[in-house]
Amino acid sequence: MLGLGNFAKRLFGSANDRVVKGYASRVEAINDLEPQIKALSDDQLRGKSAEFRKRIDDGTPLDSLLVEAFAVVREAAWRVLGQRHFDVQLIGGMVLHEGGIAEMRTGEGKTLVSTLATYLNAVGGKGVHVVTVNDYLASRDSKWMGQIFKFLGLDVGCIVHGLDDDERRYAYSCDITYGTNNEFGFDYLRDNMKFSLDAMVQRPFNFAIVDEVDSILVDEARTPLIISGPTEDNSELYRTIDLYIGDLTEEDIEKDEKAKTVVLTEVGTEHMEQILTKAGLIEGGSLYDIENVSIVHHVNQALRAHKMFTRDVDYIVNDDKVIIIDEFTGRMMEGRRFSEGLHQALEAKEHVRIQNENQTLASITFQNYFRLYPKLSGMTGTASTEAAEFADIYRLNVVEIPTNLPVQRIDENDEVYRTEREKHDAIIKQIEECTKRDQPVLVGTVSIEKSELLASLLKKRNIAHNVLNARYHEQEAYIIAQAGRAAGVTIATNMAGRGTDIQLGGNIEMRIAAETADIADEAERKRLADAITAEMMEERARVKAAGGLYVIGTERHESRRIDNQLRGRSGRQGDPGHSKFYLSLEDDLMRIFGSERMDSMLVRLGLEDGEAITHPWINKALEKAQMKVEARNFDIRKNLLKYDDVMNDQRKAIYEQRRELMEAEDVSDTITDMREDVVQNILQEHIPPRSFVEQWDTDGLRVEFHRVFNIEPPIAEWLKEDGISEIEIGDRLQKLVDAYMAERAERFGPKAMNWLEKNMLLQTVDSQWKDHLLQLDHLRQTVSLRAYGQRDPLNEYKSEAFEMFEAMMGRVRTETTLLMSHVELRFDDPPPADLRQPRGEPTHIDPVTGENEFDAAREMLTAPGRPKDAGDPTTWGRVSRNAPCPCGSGKKYKHCHGALANA
Repeated sequence: MLGLGNFAKRLFGSANDRVVKGYASRVEAINDLEPQIKALSDDQLRGKSAEFRKRIDDGTPLDSLLVEAFAVVREAAWRVLGQRHFDVQLIGGMVLHEGGIAEMRTGEGKTLVSTLATYLNAVGGKGVHVVTVNDYLASRDSKWMGQIFKFLGLDVGCIVHGLDDDERRYAYSCDITYGTNNEFGFDYLRDNMKFSLDAMVQRPFNFAIVDEVDSILVDEARTPLIISGPTEDNSELYRTIDLYIGDLTEEDIEKDEKAKTVVLTEVGTEHMEQILTKAGLIEGGSLYDIENVSIVHHVNQALRAHKMFTRDVDYIVNDDKVIIIDEFTGRMMEGRRFSEGLHQALEAKEHVRIQNENQTLASITFQNYFRLYPKLSGMTGTASTEAAEFADIYRLNVVEIPTNLPVQRIDENDEVYRTEREKHDAIIKQIEECTKRDQPVLVGTVSIEKSELLASLLKKRNIAHNVLNARYHEQEAYIIAQAGRAAGVTIATNMAGRGTDIQLGGNIEMRIAAETADIADEAERKRLADAITAEMMEERARVKAAGGLYVIGTERHESRRIDNQLRGRSGRQGDPGHSKFYLSLEDDLMRIFGSERMDSMLVRLGLEDGEAITHPWINKALEKAQMKVEARNFDIRKNLLKYDDVMNDQRKAIYEQRRELMEAEDVSDTITDMREDVVQNILQEHIPPRSFVEQWDTDGLRVEFHRVFNIEPPIAEWLKEDGISEIEIGDRLQKLVDAYMAERAERFGPKAMNWLEKNMLLQTVDSQWKDHLLQLDHLRQTVSLRAYGQRDPLNEYKSEAFEMFEAMMGRVRTETTLLMSHVELRFDDPPPADLRQPRGEPTHIDPVTGENEFDAAREMLTAPGRPKDAGDPTTWGRVSRNAPCPCGSGKKYKHCHGALANA
């Protein structure tokens, strides 16, 4: 008796049937237009692209152009490739255009379907990305389907591994760009590490079509894309600088125990400059010259390690490692490390092995990358089992597209054996039976190890076979394409060979291309091609008569989708075919789901060695088990995504700020706002609002102000004035800073100052973001333990990550202000041609080309000016305070004309 739901489905059709029927009127309209489009000449057909683009520019919505555009693509495909889109393929194209997932069986022509939506969305000039699972398919499809687009006057680019930035920029500028998910994702991350808009390769996202959408958006989405770089191995530099910290005296340093800060005094700076110059670590001049920024960083961290951190209080040394002690609990914090090189400085201090860290520079999950596209769609042979995940994560609806011809494949019930040995014997027996009647066999395994085991068993029986090696995509495509040849046996992992059809009798085009590649004579090539075609057509008829491709699954996968992909290899375009899964109680899935009870039951039933149990109920039970595993895996992925969404919000904020900075002609207003914030923060930290004078920490205020702004404010003098308020002190501090920075801006000049402000800000944002990513990683690893304290780990992560982000932005303001107050630029002589990259100079090495994007800017800043005149200080440019005075007195500049300038 039919259930109510099944009865309604029979009467009204399923929800999917109703969706598919909704496209029928437009399919009919495209068919009606076909004679009219066929009558156009090639030039007139090509001219349609310009016409569509103009109509789009005039405000015509894409949906209004769909019927005409699809008819144009169908005709172009016929003229160029000799392929005409079936009606069901037109429906698939409409689903893609509307931002859905078209589920189409293997062999139904998904690659050709994609051309419809790709053309319609690309003709407006905003670009379409077609995403494939490997470089081979990206390259193949861009050349193969690219013929249609080029015929219609559109540009086609292809992104594969190994291209330089110029090649990538050109490919992204094309109307249609093919590439892999990894390449698109990494280019996005690399673009957001660039220091100028001109250096970026991608343009704003418009529309993406993801081929094998389940593989990319579900299977590969478990692992995020990460650009990481080994931090420069500075272990020797840490050790060297550590040796010199002991040479400093009490008058060389000034420390604040409360704020846990320590800085060099004026005397200490001179002392350290002498030590480092003698050691060859700085080449004369000031410690605060721009090329010495990195050295200053190492000195500051070594100072903190020696003067502010105490062994067995702040950290312990255990097993040749420095381990942090939590200041609140007193417990060791295994796996946690201080950031910004402090941990390495402590390791140098304690003479243990200095660990070099692999630092995450940028990362993103595929879920969050693909959600950046305003419109996203996909196609695959198997998506309906993951329909809930696609709807929940990506807002993508799955539509099952009917096959062009009825499916003739026979899917047999699973056979379950007690042991793996019995199962393998049955598989070998089935393969032998198939080869005797010239039936090709495709054997799917879950791992390379299982593939090799089965291959060794076939070798013992002298059965010729191919094992698919997924390392070489071209080879993989050729092997899988010829898997339909008579009596052929192919062993493959379940996922291998996606994107390539298995044609009964073999792929004629591929074989002709392979066997005629070295023949120069055109007539001979044609003769051989005709002979191959005739031979393979005869073989195709023989294979069809033998029952078509026989697909054997050696065990069930955790996901039904993977099993369905394997089954879908057989029975393409109405071909005959068979599929059967062979299982044993020793398989992973069977073991996990209560095989002991089943084993004892089979023994009681009297199941003999080599005998199998086969029943539709077993198929149902296995399907339910797979659904449970899929639901659990979906929950895991969804939970991980919730955490990544927190970082994604912060990532978008940082990347947007970086882009705004690069777009800005002048960032001086931003720098000024930051400076004012820093002044107020320092003031409030040492002079709390509405506090008594006795509570003011004026010494700490003076030290911190000097550390950040390189200015010694006369606070002691100000305090002698009756009734001076914290507001008045704040105003005076701000005026001091403004005057100091105005003097520096005048010295450097507007062009140099603008460059310096922008690049110091970008460099600081990148440095702090990199450290923030590391801290988020540590937080993510530990926050799950909060559940034991009855606290929701996700809420804890959200709140702490937000606080950390706020703190990071505060550090960006302080660090940028500090650098702008201390950094010096030289304009005296151009650098020698063979000058090495100065240490610590703001650099941005492009991950693809290896070029330093600051080279041009540095040339601008070090270009020689007018000739120097010893008697005219205006011709000297910027003189380092410790350099000999250009007047020829023999004194240091700071004790000669520099002293007069600062008087």
